[in-house]
Amino acid sequence: MNYEAAKQFYERERHLQVPRKHVERIVGEDQEKREHKLGAWIGNQRSRAATLTPERVGLLSAIDMRWT
Repeated sequence: MNYEAAKQFYERERHLQVPRKHVERIVGEDQEKREHKLGAWIGNQRSRAATLTPERVGLLSAIDMRWT
């Protein structure tokens, strides 16, 4: 779900320079509205880049993730 929130943000803003306190609202598959602390999640992904799976790195890179 966090990736879906990141993808939604990217499609709207065309970047992933998400403020640390940003909360992204998305509608889940069950049609429930959810809030995700996207700014914190993006920061955590950047700080853990060396330990992420190649698949996750690829997904985030595909939506213009800046790793530094």
